[in-house]
Amino acid sequence: MATMVLRVRLIGGDRMDVTCDKPDVSDEDELVEHVISTLAQDSGVLRTKHGDRLVVLYGRGVAAIEVAPRGAVL
Repeated sequence: MATMVLRVRLIGGDRMDVTCDKPDVSDEDELVEHVISTLAQDSGVLRTKHGDRLVVLYGRGVAAIEVAPRGAVL
């Protein structure tokens, strides 16, 4: 299972750090490609976590995604 922390900048200018994981993916590079391809679709929806909360990201509201090598502080 690959897990990574993403820093997401929303269209409104707000930023948040979320954790994304996918059980059937073992490589972080493959997970990054999954995130990018999902959010690039018109109806792209990505389930992530912020602490203990479920956060659903809609592709149309995301302006940028940053993948930090050491991860962000949650």
